[in-house]
Amino acid sequence: MFGGADQGAEKSFFTNFLQYGVTFSNYLPLLVKEHLMSDDLEASIRQCKTGNSSAYERVVRRFEHPLRAWLASLAPPGIDVDDVAQQTFIAAYQRLDDYEAETNFAAWLFTIARFQLRTETNRLRRIADYHTRYAPDLLLRELERRDLEPPETVVEQLNYLNACTASLSDNALRFITWRYEEEISLQEMATRSGRSVAAVKKQLWKLRRKLHDCVLTKMELAKGGIS
Repeated sequence: MFGGADQGAEKSFFTNFLQYGVTFSNYLPLLVKEHLMSDDLEASIRQCKTGNSSAYERVVRRFEHPLRAWLASLAPPGIDVDDVAQQTFIAAYQRLDDYEAETNFAAWLFTIARFQLRTETNRLRRIADYHTRYAPDLLLRELERRDLEPPETVVEQLNYLNACTASLSDNALRFITWRYEEEISLQEMATRSGRSVAAVKKQLWKLRRKLHDCVLTKMELAKGGIS
């Protein structure tokens, strides 16, 4: 974590950690402030404020790893840390004029990250609560509806599904192939793609929704006699 002249700082950190019980999530913003803040960073921020958006890339590179690590130490299961980090950087860029120069950009950025994490956590809780209350009934209704569908409709849907699947990009198609043809685990998919398990779950959800909407669109067009 530290090197050379910073070894004393490393020793001081671990001494404080053991003596006062400082958690990693609490300490990391201080680490960012102490080791990542610089005149160069402030210069990049000033350039962003004057309209040089490319300068923001340097800000992102400076903070992306410690920010993701900090979020991972706080996030509950199911949270896509990479997505929260991305939303944090977007929100920070949009509000960059609110940052007061030469103060503490790290603390400002991590405050935004904490808000983004809380927002995403609350969103997932609402979704989980909805499914807990209504999913069993909705699933039963959907199964009953499908039982009443004629075989021809099922065949038609499968044909549309094949057409929709064929329209996916190679990158998207490999996720479908891994999960539903090779039946590999989410963990293995995460390893192969270099993503987190949560990110893989989200990607699969998006692909299922995309295919579902595509099939419905084709069915609607067929009913309307549009080729």
